[in-house]
Amino acid sequence: MSRSGIERRLRDVHDRLKRAREELAVLDEQMASLVDDADDARVRALVDESPLSKQQHRDAQRHADAMARSRASLLTSIADLERAQDELLDRLVVESR
Repeated sequence: MSRSGIERRLRDVHDRLKRAREELAVLDEQMASLVDDADDARVRALVDESPLSKQQHRDAQRHADAMARSRASLLTSIADLERAQDELLDRLVVESR
C-alpha cells in the first residue's frame, strides 16, 4: 500500500477511535446512572418485599447489565482500533525508510 493510502487509513482509524472514545464517555455516564437506579431498586425491593418492587429491581438490573455488555463490546472495538492504528503506524514507519 502506498504511503498516502496508509495515511488515509490512519486518519480514518483515528477518527473512528476518537468517536468510540467519546461514545464510551457518554456510555459511562449513562451506566453510572443505571447502576445507581438498579441499586436503589434493590434496596426498595428488600425493604418493601412486594412483587412489584422486585420486578422493578429485576428490570433496572437488566438495563444495567445490558449497558455493561454494550460497554464491554465498545471496549473491544476500541482495543481493535488501537491495534489497527499501531499496525498502520508501523507500516508508515517502514514506508518512510
